[in-house]
Amino acid sequence: MVTFAQAFSSPSLALVSERRQKQQRRSFVVGASAKQETVDQRTIQEEIESNIAVLTRAADTKQEDSDEVYEALVNLEQQMRTAAKLDDSLAVQMLEQLTGEWRLIFTTGTANTQKRRGGQRINYFPIKAVQSFDTTVTPNQIENGIYLGDFEALKFQGDMEFDLKKRRLNFDFNSIQLLNGLWKIPLKKGEAASLGAKSGLGSESNVANASKKEKSAFFNWISADQNIATARGGGGGLALWKRIK
Repeated sequence: MVTFAQAFSSPSLALVSERRQKQQRRSFVVGASAKQETVDQRTIQEEIESNIAVLTRAADTKQEDSDEVYEALVNLEQQMRTAAKLDDSLAVQMLEQLTGEWRLIFTTGTANTQKRRGGQRINYFPIKAVQSFDTTVTPNQIENGIYLGDFEALKFQGDMEFDLKKRRLNFDFNSIQLLNGLWKIPLKKGEAASLGAKSGLGSESNVANASKKEKSAFFNWISADQNIATARGGGGGLALWKRIK
C-alpha cells in the first residue's frame, strides 16, 4: 500500500508539479512581456503627442524654429512607424481623417531640390498650395491647387488609392485646370509628374514611376488628425499640412 507521503513523492506527481511550475514561469514571462509592451506603447504615444504639439504650433503660427519642425517631422515618422506595428488600426484612423482640404505649411523639398539649393531645405512654403483628398467616392479623388493670393492659378486633379498596409497614398493626376477653372486640359499618364519635376514642386522619381505602368507618384503617409497631416513624398521630402476644411 502506498502511503500519503509516498504518493506525493512519486515521480508522476513530481512531473505534474514541474509542469505546473513551467506554466507559471511562462505566464509570468507573457505577463511581463504584455506589461512591457503597454509601457512601450505609452512611451511612444507620449513622444508622438510631443512632436504633434510642435507641428501643430508650426502650422498655426509659422513661428516655430525650422530645425525644430524638421526634427519633429523626422522623429514623428519613426515613432508612427513603430506605433503602427503595435496597432494596425492606426492606418484606418489616418485614412478616415484624410478627407478634406489641407494647406501646405512646411516642406523640406525633394532630395534633388535640396541639392540644387546647396543642401538647403525649403522650410515654410512661401505661397498658398492646397491639397484636397476625398476618400468617400470611388475611385478616391485628389486635387492639388496653387494660388496667387486667393486666386486659383492652377489645379491638378486625379485619382488616388490608399495602401493601408504600407500607409502609402498612390496617385496620378489626369487633368489640370488653369486660371480658376477657365481652361481644363486633360493630361496623359506621367505629364503631371513631368510638370511637377520641372517646377521643383515634384520629384524626378515620380517621372520615373509614371513611365512604369505598375507604379505611380506617392506619399508615404505619417499622420493625419483633425488639425494637421504629415507625409514623406516619393522624392524623399517631408511635408506638413494644416487642415482648412
